[in-house]
Amino acid sequence: MNNQKFNATEYVEQTALLLNFNLPDEYRDGVVANFERIQVIAKLVSEFPLPEDIEAAPIFEP
Repeated sequence: MNNQKFNATEYVEQTALLLNFNLPDEYRDGVVANFERIQVIAKLVSEFPLPEDIEAAPIFEP
């Protein structure tokens, strides 16, 4: 993987442009803050070590 730091502000701005979405200024800070939180949670999940011999379940059973 690359070592680039996730920039939530840039991500939100670029995504809004790509989607042609007018994100009002009063919501921008909250959206950026939520993406920063999402990034922290995603990092915990993606860095969780899994054994090499683990297999995915063919059917989800809660």
